Amino acid sequence: MGQFKDLTEIARYEQIAVDLASKIAHNEYKVGTKLYGRSTLAGQYNVSPETIRRAVAVLQSMNIVQVVAGRGIIVIDQDAAKQYLENFNQRKGLAQAQQEFAELLDKRRELDLAIENQIKKIMAFSSRLINILPKVEEVEIKKGSPLIEKSLKEVNFRAHTDATVLAVERSGEEYLSPDSEMIIHEGDILVYIGPEGSKEKVDNFVK
Repeated sequence: MGQFKDLTEIARYEQIAVDLASKIAHNEYKVGTKLYGRSTLAGQYNVSPETIRRAVAVLQSMNIVQVVAGRGIIVIDQDAAKQYLENFNQRKGLAQAQQEFAELLDKRRELDLAIENQIKKIMAFSSRLINILPKVEEVEIKKGSPLIEKSLKEVNFRAHTDATVLAVERSGEEYLSPDSEMIIHEGDILVYIGPEGSKEKVDNFVK
């Protein structure tokens, strides 16, 4: 997940260095005190002497302790221990913020993908509905049409075209839901609704 290191991956030697620095900062190990030897510390923390050596090297590099030949590991600066802990906590906080940011990015990518998929579904359904839903069309009854002077019932408009006449426009007047006995005249405009393909049938029927 993401590119940032998990906080649980903090090296064991650094965890020990932080623990020792914390004890020094809280005056459990006073300045001038000699810490236990590496072997004893290794037993206390249940790690190898090499791990303790690396932990002590960290503290020594921060001037918290000093390794003196013949004397061992000596605490030399409590304030340096406090500063090390503050820096460590800030670094830990930054790492945690980076990790949380990476997780949020992953969640946003998942959300963006889910939104994209939903948009595709909506577009697919919309496309299908456009083709399925009936459309309102109109056709003019021109001279020579076989429908002239016949009633809507007589021509059986719906049976031949799969469409339903909604209105008849005649001389500027609009007759909504015309009666089946209404006679069709030349120049009438039939407003109808029908499924995909009905327009071609209507155009051929009224010629």
